[in-house]
Amino acid sequence: MDSVYHLIRQPSRVVIVTHKNPDGDALGSTLALAAVLHKLLHTVTVVLPNDFPPLFNFLHGVDKAIIGEMNPELAMAAFEKADIIFCLDFNSLDRIDRFGLDVMASNAVKILIDHHIDPEPFADHILSKTEASSTAELVYDFLVDNKLEGYIDVNVAEALYTGILMDTGSFRYATNPHVFEIAAALKRMGMDDYMLQIRLFNSMTEKQLKLLGHCLANRMELMTEYQTGIIWLDRDDYKNWSIGRGDTEGIVNYILMVRNMKMAVFVSEQQNVTKLSFRSKGNINVQEICHTHFNGGGHRNASGGQLKASMEDTLAKVKEIIPLTMNAYQLQHEQ
Repeated sequence: MDSVYHLIRQPSRVVIVTHKNPDGDALGSTLALAAVLHKLLHTVTVVLPNDFPPLFNFLHGVDKAIIGEMNPELAMAAFEKADIIFCLDFNSLDRIDRFGLDVMASNAVKILIDHHIDPEPFADHILSKTEASSTAELVYDFLVDNKLEGYIDVNVAEALYTGILMDTGSFRYATNPHVFEIAAALKRMGMDDYMLQIRLFNSMTEKQLKLLGHCLANRMELMTEYQTGIIWLDRDDYKNWSIGRGDTEGIVNYILMVRNMKMAVFVSEQQNVTKLSFRSKGNINVQEICHTHFNGGGHRNASGGQLKASMEDTLAKVKEIIPLTMNAYQLQHEQ
């Protein structure tokens, strides 16, 4: 931390990059750090591997980010010229797609701030805490530890609180005492938590609400004997409903609202790959499932993966794994 402290006190060319398909935590932590470093007179560039859900358009500075998928040359040039590269909310370079090669090839000092398990050792400095609620929590601590809390204004506070809110589901999971202390500190700085709740959780479009109804009425299967539910959307659904980025966000969580459901799976058939999103309650480790069977990972209770397989084959594999997982959980629970 001492070396990083002195490093960020010297104005430099800084790039901050987060994972593909950036969510609220990725965007909130990235934009908060960018705003503070900008105040320290760094030249700051934010690179997002691909576009983000329109839900987060209100975040200050998000309109200035380089979308790598749309402007690859600009993104590559930023990495090439960087003195410092901050890698936020991901633990391996494949999470930023093609730009992982640019980060690895860069001579910049690399700093990783993340809360996912088993970070790859590609960075020069690593701030990794799996017990943290979010990367936004870690960025707040990073700023405080580097005596930069005086630079946290309302825009920064809103970005950090957005990251915390989204990764904890409004403080329903992955919480700890410290994250509530951070929330209190941000509110004291003038952050309007009520407004953020409205923007983030009461801003669905009519299409999104109807799509949710379609998923619950026509695409949900509950395997009650295994306390697990599955929701799936195939390529025809994506075409018929004109599903865009962010339209399916949070749908998987509705399964866990059903009494006695302990695990939820959302399966979506994309053009060249079928993606999976797992959620669970308690000690059911969906990160292990995703890592072992679906080329993915994440957290114990929230993880994702993918298969280069059809919807039919993917669902068959999911239904094969669910009994094994839940029977093992029941056995462990009984002991």
